[in-house]
Amino acid sequence: MFFSGEATSRKRVDLGGKSSKERDREVLLEKARLQRQRRQWLRQQNSAALQIQKCFRGRKAVEFERSKLREEFHVTYGRHCEKVDRDCFGPDSDFLRQLLFFFDGSNKVDFTVLVESCRLLLKFFQESGDIVSLFSGFDYSSRRAVVDNRVERFAFCCLQAVHQNRDQLKYQFLVQSTSTTLPTSILLEAMSLLLNHELPWSSKVVHYITSRKGFSLFRDILLVGKDHTRIPVGSQGESSLEHIINLVTSQIGPSPCSFAEIDPRWSFSSQILSIPFLWNHFPYLREVFEAPRLRKQYIHQMASCLNSQTNVLPGNLSSELPGYACLLGNLLEASGIILSAVNCDSDVAIEFTAVITYLLEALPSGKLSAKDSKNFDQVDNEMTVDKEYLEVHLSPDLKRQITSSIDSRFLQNLVNALFRDTPCDYRHSSDMSPEEVAAIGAICSFLHVAFNILPLEQIMTGLAYRTELVHILWNFIKQCHGKEAWPTFSGITLNLPSDAPGWLLPLAVFCPVYRHILMIIDNEELYEKEKPLPLDDIRYLIVILRETLWQLLWVIPGNAPSFLNPAIVSSENENFSIDIMKHKARVGASELLGQLQDWNNRRPFTLATDFNAREAVGDNFISQAMAGNTRAQDILKHAPFLVPFNSRVKLFTSQLVAARQRNADQFAFPRNQFRIRRNRIFEDGFNQLTRLTEEELKGMIRIIFINELGVEEAGVDGGGIFKDFMENIVREAFDIQYGLFKETTDHLLYPNPGSGLVREQHLQFFHFLGSLLGKAMFEGILVDIPFATFFLSKLRQKHNYLNDLPSLDHELYRHLLFLKHYNGDISELELYFVIVNNEYGEQKEEELLPGGKNLRVTNDNVIMFIHLVANHRLNFQIRQQSLHFLRGFQQLIKKEWIEMFCESEIQLLISGSLEVLDVDDLRTNVHYAGGFHPDHECILTFWEVLKNFSLEHKKKFLKFVTGCSRGPLLGFKHLEPMFCIRRAAPSTATEEDLNRLPTSATCMNLLKLPPYKSKEQMRRKLLYAINAEAGFDLS
Repeated sequence: MFFSGEATSRKRVDLGGKSSKERDREVLLEKARLQRQRRQWLRQQNSAALQIQKCFRGRKAVEFERSKLREEFHVTYGRHCEKVDRDCFGPDSDFLRQLLFFFDGSNKVDFTVLVESCRLLLKFFQESGDIVSLFSGFDYSSRRAVVDNRVERFAFCCLQAVHQNRDQLKYQFLVQSTSTTLPTSILLEAMSLLLNHELPWSSKVVHYITSRKGFSLFRDILLVGKDHTRIPVGSQGESSLEHIINLVTSQIGPSPCSFAEIDPRWSFSSQILSIPFLWNHFPYLREVFEAPRLRKQYIHQMASCLNSQTNVLPGNLSSELPGYACLLGNLLEASGIILSAVNCDSDVAIEFTAVITYLLEALPSGKLSAKDSKNFDQVDNEMTVDKEYLEVHLSPDLKRQITSSIDSRFLQNLVNALFRDTPCDYRHSSDMSPEEVAAIGAICSFLHVAFNILPLEQIMTGLAYRTELVHILWNFIKQCHGKEAWPTFSGITLNLPSDAPGWLLPLAVFCPVYRHILMIIDNEELYEKEKPLPLDDIRYLIVILRETLWQLLWVIPGNAPSFLNPAIVSSENENFSIDIMKHKARVGASELLGQLQDWNNRRPFTLATDFNAREAVGDNFISQAMAGNTRAQDILKHAPFLVPFNSRVKLFTSQLVAARQRNADQFAFPRNQFRIRRNRIFEDGFNQLTRLTEEELKGMIRIIFINELGVEEAGVDGGGIFKDFMENIVREAFDIQYGLFKETTDHLLYPNPGSGLVREQHLQFFHFLGSLLGKAMFEGILVDIPFATFFLSKLRQKHNYLNDLPSLDHELYRHLLFLKHYNGDISELELYFVIVNNEYGEQKEEELLPGGKNLRVTNDNVIMFIHLVANHRLNFQIRQQSLHFLRGFQQLIKKEWIEMFCESEIQLLISGSLEVLDVDDLRTNVHYAGGFHPDHECILTFWEVLKNFSLEHKKKFLKFVTGCSRGPLLGFKHLEPMFCIRRAAPSTATEEDLNRLPTSATCMNLLKLPPYKSKEQMRRKLLYAINAEAGFDLS
């Protein structure tokens, strides 16, 4: 150390708190501990080395003894067993003892010796016919232990020999069991002889093989042999390999075997049934499921493994062929044998359903088929709970096996098997048995998962046409709801949370299935035949759905009544989490209730108010919806029919007012003023208004009318002239003479499919007409345009189906129903999948399907033909016109605003009520000025005269004072500004002033009325004014 300049060194201070002696002690102890560990490690190494050496010496000694004994065996019995006789298999002979000791399946000489031994065994058995005496002599009972041990080991050696030489023998595995010339056939035939269930040792031999992972050996053999054809080619006989496996599997279980169950990991179900496409390669293994005892045994074995956390399946053969998916595919393909058997009881069906549900749920998220019909139900995308249609990474063949197996026949067999012992109608039973509840839970769990994984239309169609599931689930729901007691499925259905309410799962399944049925049945079936449910039951169903939706959308997570009391928790399993199930139940119930409302709108079977929630929905609800309250918005989005029509109109009006106010704040001064010729109103309006942007369309537009003489009409547009413009341009544009729209037999409008033949710019016109209608609704102007119901659906972006056809063409609908219910051979009618369009004398034939002109309509495809015809007329023919109209409409009216209303309600929003003008309501909501008051003689005369007007004159009067011939939808209380009657002459008015006509300011809803002296004068002047339609020129 360098010299620091200090004479003394500083004293060192240890801040560790320990003395040097203590530190030395800790170091010494740590060193001793490490030394002990090293000595322990050396002892373990030495012990392991000794053990390895001991094992090696032992194995080497055994191998030496085997080689020595093998040479002695060859000397004594010959290398091909040419020196043996029939006593060689007996208990006193050393033949089997020595062979079983030195046998090695990988040794070619040993393999040859074993094959020759089996050949001799078969020969001696054919000669004597008694296999027991060959192994035991004349006294089996006294030699049982020795004989059983030798037979067990001999049979297992045969299996080992085939397994260890499987690559060389793979072409022989599918040889028929009747052939005994090939080595594989000889070995397997000998095994078959020893496994005969009538022999006293059969159960012990089976136990010996299975306890040594025999099915794992069988699996390896089957995987090698599955890709090779049978010998002889085209043979349909059972192979020796299939025969042996069937023998082993038939003797496993509580009877006839008495040994304990084997480890599920090495069972037939895990090792064999998980082989890809098992039945295609080894069809005779299906016999396992043909015997009731075996069917029940193996399905129960699989079901009992579901609660195990251990994976019992072998490793996947590839990423595209996972074991669980292969097992699922094989079980589904064999379901016809399992479920269609007469003696298949409900317990087996319940456990089978639980197994396939578990396996199906393990599939990757998303649809198995990218071809899943989007036309079927585009709004059902919410049923997937924000899951996109992802491509599942499974082998295409495996996907095909799974999806094609779950067809209508499978669904029919499954429902029949589950409810074979259960009455379909629960109304006459006081309580449901546990079996009935378990069956309900099983089918609902399966379908709940299947709806997310499998092609939806395929499942729905199968359930609708081939099963009674709707009746079964409905009777269950009705009984439970009536008793206010719901069973729990958590102990029955795997992965279902214990606190999941009993109504949730059945309702989540019932709603989409019944909704699909409502889409494919016709009016006669629902109303006259009352299929699938009676109308009284449908009314009760509406009550249940209404209560359910109110609870799901408004009350929960608040305090729920006893009928619905779910807890909001998460589950480790996505499909069965309460949140996901609530979501599906909500979506399903809202769509079903909406479908029922559509039926009720077409032909009422209950009051319209029955769809409204019984709870009060007032101004507070509207305020919450406007403020962005999530629950209020959810109700309006998913179940708007729960809210009374008037409340929804108030909300709609408030949204329009808010939107207009936002636009007014942005454009404080009107910038768009147009000169419009009255006799060219549509052309001028189209040419000038189409130049406006979306924001400008929402703003204030001012109109200056030019009359027939080319002179500007008197008056300043404060809103009234614009109303007049809107009413007149709409009347002209939607006139069928213009060629853009046609009318039905009921004089209801819809886009002209041949509009392109009439107007070259027809699509631009439709866009303009859509924006015109949107502008009228945006400004609160009612216009007289009666649309066909099916076209109003397109404003809600709803797809039209067969039952919407009467609103377009009732005759065509009637003819299609005739085909649907035709009892004869439809092919005799010479119909093809084509449709003839006749527009303006030009006939054009269009195919409904590719190659449709060569595809005849038959009894098998007539339903498809009917729906394709309806789709062509309702959707395909006018899709471009409707699309452009909708685009223009949505420039001003948001999609979420209009979705709150059904078709008939939208028509009311457009045109107002068709009822007689309520003069009393107008009289109640009026303001007087200029000296008038309610009891003024002139005012009393005025109301008396107006009340006696005809409906047509009342409408003209209303247009005269407000600019629109229809009153506000919710009454004159909501007319803005309030209707006002102002005295048009002072009290000192001359006779000339009293002879003047009444005038109006439509922008202010103002009537300027002179104080006429008589009732007749009042009537004459008013009629002249309202019929002149001269506007401000009257003054």
